[in-house]
Amino acid sequence: MQEPRRKLQPYRQSLAGTLLAAREAVMAPLRPMLRDAGVTEQQWRVLRVIRDSQPIDATALADAALLFGPSVTRILKELLDRRLIVRETDPRDRRRSIVTLTPAGRALIEHTASQTVQVLDRYAERFGPERLEALKNELRALIDAIGPLGED
Repeated sequence: MQEPRRKLQPYRQSLAGTLLAAREAVMAPLRPMLRDAGVTEQQWRVLRVIRDSQPIDATALADAALLFGPSVTRILKELLDRRLIVRETDPRDRRRSIVTLTPAGRALIEHTASQTVQVLDRYAERFGPERLEALKNELRALIDAIGPLGED
């Protein structure tokens, strides 16, 4: 006997739809803060990754920020023009460039991060800090489990 074909769930109930709705719920309160700081969500991700990993090259930055290389190139140019980052030639490999924050970039991150942390604390209060940590751990496990499927 043949197993009945499984049907697609309505989008909002699907895994992709649920994850996207969760991302939107997380980001909605943060967007006004980012707008006030004069950065886009993608610029904020890039600045955060640079802060966490500096110095960092553009390829590693794109990977860590979950952005495509051409997008990172454009974002880096914008951040350079605003003097939030410095781009220099890697002394060990002259073909690569490395990126670090300027004092203005660090100040922007610190100011915006203090506001962001308050919102994140409210998330933990409402959802529960243990549940929030467990959710992040489960999502990382999901990424590890299904990540290789895209390589088939």
